[in-house]
Amino acid sequence: MLKAIYPGTFDPVHNGHVDIATRAAKLFDHLTIAIYDRPLKSLLFATEERRAMLEKALGHVPNISVVTYSQLTVDFAGKWAPR
Repeated sequence: MLKAIYPGTFDPVHNGHVDIATRAAKLFDHLTIAIYDRPLKSLLFATEERRAMLEKALGHVPNISVVTYSQLTVDFAGKWAPR
């Protein structure tokens, strides 16, 4: 199974994010959209609001899941796809 992670803050979610995710979902068996919940910048939306927006925008794509994370992206990826 070919899997991929699409990490970001997604604040706010926009058509570019949706386009990239939709295209990536066609290339991989499963795409995990990983929302970083502790960036060093001011956010417009709370983590759960961003998650809800992405789930609503991409709910029609069956091989996409949306999760949140707070550690370094490399550490998240290591736990998400252990060797």
